[in-house]
Amino acid sequence: MSRLKEKYKAEVAPALRESFGYKSEMQIPRIEKIVLNMGVGEAKENAKVLENAMRDMATISGQKPVVTIATKSVSAFKLREGMKIGCKVTLRGEKMYDFLDKLISVSLPRVRDFRGINPNSFDGHGNYAMGIKEQLTFPEIDYDTVDKIRGMDIIIVTTAETDEEARELLSLIGMPFRK
Repeated sequence: MSRLKEKYKAEVAPALRESFGYKSEMQIPRIEKIVLNMGVGEAKENAKVLENAMRDMATISGQKPVVTIATKSVSAFKLREGMKIGCKVTLRGEKMYDFLDKLISVSLPRVRDFRGINPNSFDGHGNYAMGIKEQLTFPEIDYDTVDKIRGMDIIIVTTAETDEEARELLSLIGMPFRK
């Protein structure tokens, strides 16, 4: 069992139960999944770019990414329906906790001039979204093999009903929110 999952069971769940007054174990918010998304706009001209992005994402997540495809044509972006425009990975279970632990303890502290993540990036239903400007903050990525610095979106989906519950859950787990 990962370190974060043990921490959730031992410290976070009892603290949430006490502060919000949950009567049932199933009411206590928990992390459901983490979705990593990398949009690769240059993929429409060069297919090799998408392969490199998928390789980086597979290295970071430990799971094979799925190619995302444009659902609508947008002439301003020279984009047609059905074009490959990015990749994504959905992490659940043990891999999810391992990734979150790595994100909190290794990757975010490696970000230059890091002062914490935005505490207001919740969607109103208890889910948190954040962006990372470069994939080099993850220790698995070798600087010499990177062809281009790309960012990615990280969405943490929780079972919390409100943003307040989700913020408390993530801060108890150890997310470094900006003060």
